[in-house]
Amino acid sequence: MSPRSASVNEELRRRSRERLLQAAVELVDERGFEATTLGDIADRAGSARGLVSYYFPGKRQLVQSAVHRLMHRTLEEALEREPHTEDGRERLARAIDAILGLAHDRPVLMRQHMAGLLQAEGFVQCPEQRRLSELLGDTVARCGSQDVAADYPMLRALLMGAVYAALIPGVPMPVPALRAELFQRYGLDREAGAPPESESGQEARGQDLSRFFATEERPSAD
Repeated sequence: MSPRSASVNEELRRRSRERLLQAAVELVDERGFEATTLGDIADRAGSARGLVSYYFPGKRQLVQSAVHRLMHRTLEEALEREPHTEDGRERLARAIDAILGLAHDRPVLMRQHMAGLLQAEGFVQCPEQRRLSELLGDTVARCGSQDVAADYPMLRALLMGAVYAALIPGVPMPVPALRAELFQRYGLDREAGAPPESESGQEARGQDLSRFFATEERPSAD
């Protein structure tokens, strides 16, 4: 049997990483962070347990990368859904609703994610986190920002604060109230976007996460 080509090995590694990301999101969403082990994630992904450490230093880094993937793909999908728009204010409304929608739909997962960000490691610098930053930065720029370097971190902080407020055990703030506050701050029409608690908002986000993880074999370039 001839050895696999470099391109075949690269494709297999890519698909393995995607399966691990998807399994991490699903299991933490179902069980929480502490009740999910790396072995559980490897088993769900159909991967060897030792393979996890090849891609990720530990469970927290894997889960944070997985949630950042979910966030950036949810945001990307919201920004590009039909009817397509280049209007910066509508795109900002969609961005706010997409992130608040994750807090609304997946409170266990997002609560664990927010708690993880407060650990010493902070943000994991990974492709998923960088893509999320790029999308939010572009959204701020399209909305007319004259200083994206300052306005993007402020938007990120406000979104993180809103998600945190929505998920505090025992004293959560209602997502509609948090949305209204953010929309007022940015001067957005309350009819813009897709409110997280609305039927249209939930339909737009959907429940099947597999579309966000490219676990299937890519078509050959031949």
